[in-house]
Amino acid sequence: MAGPAAIGAVVKADAYGLGAGPVARRLAREGCRSFFVATALEGRELRRALGSTEAEIFVFHGFWPGEAGLLKREGLVPVINTLDQLDAFEAEGGGPLALHFDTGMNRLGLSREETEALLADPARLDRLDITLALSHLASSEDARSQKNSDQLARFRAIAAALSGRRLSLANTGGVLLGRDYHFDLVRPGIGLYGLHPAGTDGGPFEPVASIEAPVLQLRTMAPGETIGYGATYTARTPRRTATVALGYADGLMRAVGNGGSARIGDETAPLLGRVSMDLAAIDVTDLQTPLRPGDRVRFLGHDLAQSARTAGTIGYELLVRLGSRLERVYVSAS
Repeated sequence: MAGPAAIGAVVKADAYGLGAGPVARRLAREGCRSFFVATALEGRELRRALGSTEAEIFVFHGFWPGEAGLLKREGLVPVINTLDQLDAFEAEGGGPLALHFDTGMNRLGLSREETEALLADPARLDRLDITLALSHLASSEDARSQKNSDQLARFRAIAAALSGRRLSLANTGGVLLGRDYHFDLVRPGIGLYGLHPAGTDGGPFEPVASIEAPVLQLRTMAPGETIGYGATYTARTPRRTATVALGYADGLMRAVGNGGSARIGDETAPLLGRVSMDLAAIDVTDLQTPLRPGDRVRFLGHDLAQSARTAGTIGYELLVRLGSRLERVYVSAS
């Protein structure tokens, strides 16, 4: 979809909770040579996981005084966000860097004034070892947003002053906006992990991650009985329930209760009551599949977007909250 542009994989936050080492190694086998993390420490761990100096690893948070040695040892490229960062980086010896120009996100990146000042100093630009110039789209999940074309125009104007340096603008949503946004390198994040950036089931994405947890106990609720903390669910008819060994300590957010769902095989089972720290309850009354303690129940997967909407959040948050008690098992065709 990105045409001739190269792919730079965003694997910050432990590859959105899925395990940066195994994910990045798999992507490297597929030909990925550029990776993005948030911090230098994430970059160090990723470099060690990849076991290779071939991949370029960019650090979104930029440069902090005292990090020059770490960046050099691990071959990390800071994404410089302010002229003060640039000054500090040069004062410690400099090296390869990326420049982040803010084109409308107003979060990180050189401000309009800083951008104008830097672009007006071609001698300084020529001295810098700029491996990438980038910006970040604020509303790429909404293809109708005027914000996208406004940012594209500002980025093109900046690019015109950068003498053919490598450029990057598109996140996952930007890839979907079309070739005008792709430039030399695109930076997919959530799309790599199976979710549309708008939190819908649309787009060319397949679920990547699901949680499987065992049934601990089966129970029958009589009409009028409640389940879970706060007694937020009351049975109106006899219900058969299963208590599952999964809770908010594992990343199944408390807010998913009373609205979220799980799957047993191809059948859907609603969550009942509040999710607690280590346990969740599901309604298995209408299942055709026989169920016993020890059988596996599946969460997220195809239900990730719906679970996020139920919790009043986005799929990104559900993924990055996956707990350390979960054993991550990677299934691959090669």
